[in-house]
Amino acid sequence: MAQGKQAKILSEAQIRATTQYLATTRNSLRDTVIFMLSVKSGFRAKEIASLTWQMVTDPEGNIADAIALQNIASKGKNGGRTIPLNKDLKKALQSLKDFAAAKRLEKGFPFDLAANVITSERGGGRMSANSVAHWFKRLYGNLAFDGCSSHSGRRSAISKWAKNISRAGGSLKDVMELAGHKNLATTQRYIVGDTAAKRKLVDMV
Repeated sequence: MAQGKQAKILSEAQIRATTQYLATTRNSLRDTVIFMLSVKSGFRAKEIASLTWQMVTDPEGNIADAIALQNIASKGKNGGRTIPLNKDLKKALQSLKDFAAAKRLEKGFPFDLAANVITSERGGGRMSANSVAHWFKRLYGNLAFDGCSSHSGRRSAISKWAKNISRAGGSLKDVMELAGHKNLATTQRYIVGDTAAKRKLVDMV
């Protein structure tokens, strides 16, 4: 993807503003999880649409400490991966799961772990990847975030991981695996350079 066509990366202020805005929407629990899967786990629109409760729960049905994304829910034949759950995303998933379970109980049905985490407003069926992409388009349009798309959260997450990976004791290979990329060259296209960091680096030699 050419640099000029890449989705814009979200600033910390934009992420905070979006989170605050989503807390006011009619489907705030679901909407917050959609956004967090993008900015906290670096998920693509297809991965958000394909995620099921089985992929985010442990054998007892509780929200797990990591997402076990299956190949079928990702891009290509080997896109599946394990992503440790961000603590804020874990809380949001728990809230959404509790709400969904209560709604099922009202109708006399047990909670279905095979069901999709993200469902549509109409009928409660699964959302398509295209629907998720349009959801982001409407969201960023409402917030006047020009140049942002469903890929903005993913780029933001990958760039932030890359910036902090050395502090966590890891390497860009860890970022590559979290992103579900096959090679570092792909991962590096998502990363935005930091001029101030470059100045510090050259003085460390």
